[in-house]
Amino acid sequence: MAGERVDSFPDLSHLTEEEQSSILQVLQRDLDLRHRDEGRIRILERTEPDPLRLCLLSGEWFSQVCSKRHHKWTSGCSLIQASLRHRKTKSRDVHLNELFSGEGEEETSLRNVSPEEERRLQDRREKESGGCRESLKPEATASGRNPVEQGPQHRNDSSAFRECKSRSNGYAEEPELGGSMMSLFSLGDFGVVEVRGRIQYSLVYNTDKEELQVKVYRCEDIASARKNRSDPYVKSYLLPDKSNHSKKKTSVKKKTLNPVYDQTLRYKVRIGELRSRTLNLSVWHAEALGRNVFLGEVEVALGLWDWTCTQPLWQDLQPRVHLCPDSLSCRGSVTFSIKFVPDGFEGGGLPLTGELHIWLREAQGLLSNKGGAVDSFVRSYILPDASRQSGQKTQVVKRSVSPTYNHTMVYDGFHTSDLKEACAELTVWQREGLKTHTLGGIRLSCGTGQSYGTAVSWMDSTEEEVAVWTSMIENPNHWIDTTLPVRTNLMQRSE
Repeated sequence: MAGERVDSFPDLSHLTEEEQSSILQVLQRDLDLRHRDEGRIRILERTEPDPLRLCLLSGEWFSQVCSKRHHKWTSGCSLIQASLRHRKTKSRDVHLNELFSGEGEEETSLRNVSPEEERRLQDRREKESGGCRESLKPEATASGRNPVEQGPQHRNDSSAFRECKSRSNGYAEEPELGGSMMSLFSLGDFGVVEVRGRIQYSLVYNTDKEELQVKVYRCEDIASARKNRSDPYVKSYLLPDKSNHSKKKTSVKKKTLNPVYDQTLRYKVRIGELRSRTLNLSVWHAEALGRNVFLGEVEVALGLWDWTCTQPLWQDLQPRVHLCPDSLSCRGSVTFSIKFVPDGFEGGGLPLTGELHIWLREAQGLLSNKGGAVDSFVRSYILPDASRQSGQKTQVVKRSVSPTYNHTMVYDGFHTSDLKEACAELTVWQREGLKTHTLGGIRLSCGTGQSYGTAVSWMDSTEEEVAVWTSMIENPNHWIDTTLPVRTNLMQRSE
């Protein structure tokens, strides 16, 4: 196996000598444990006459099941050994016998056992590692070239496949980074290094394609994550969506503190949704065998962005600031229209009583505790009537941070004088499986703190909410269009 090349080797070229030694020590300990287990099995073979019980106690049954289920299974330990072997043979710095002296000890231990026991152990090992050896064998070629000559061709084919896969999504400039599935809510190494440096980027919105194009140019003077080096890449999110759908990445640049990317990250998003979105660009060091290291980030409020500016901009990287979800005062916004139709206003005595119409159009930038897309709906009451009959709700819109409801709610039985004592409460809810919980809400009223002479907690409307309610009363039978924040500080009302 020392002379074979495998196109599925893990890339361990970035490891230092100390890190390689640590890995080899782990492999050596694994080999020692294998030797001890083989000694235990040899004792069982001498003392246990029942073949079925021997199969159970020795663990042979597990090997048989694995060999049936995983015909092409490859041992991670074998792959790492093969990769280190290949690198050391190529550099000719250290002999294989010095790196894997444990294998020589294994052969020595086999010479001390009887031929029959040696044959049994050999058969057992072939069963356990048959799939691994089969998958690591290079294919024979018609030209008869040896595996060492075939190595470069395998690597080129693999690169061509990755390039073809990247172009198949339609974005040749957006290579994928395999491995870490880190997100803003995942565990990572924050605060390991002192954040410094800056990033250059530009933002362009293509109205024809309804596409946000984030061009990442380069970074300068970023922090070193490992011994005066970093393997940096840039990751982006369109907050508040922290799902994998929102996550985009550049390629990794090896061993540099001044990486140049010149790559475009693309988002299919409507221009209206950008008002409630924040672009997060974070720089990370890619760690192959551990957690990625945070190197800094910038955040851009797209609602305040000047879209006439398409030139590259420099911005200093900032450290991560963790916010408690409970400390947020707003979890998005709701766009809706509202009107009041007085009794008899339409002629012919219709409607018989005054009607309140609420047309819920959409929400933008809904933010849950866990982040990402949510399954949401809106529920409404006209207080002080909080009975079940008074409650109405929209349909559930699944997996969206900017859901479109397009639902109209109608309440009747009102007189104009009742509106000064009433409150239209709209609450946004998230559904998770069989459970639901509120994200926040809106209360439209005169904000007097009283209803029919009684002090109530739910008359706590903000100035914006009071202005919308007052405008509706002063302009009967006219739609009042507005967008209001989903606030989290609604006063609790008694049921």
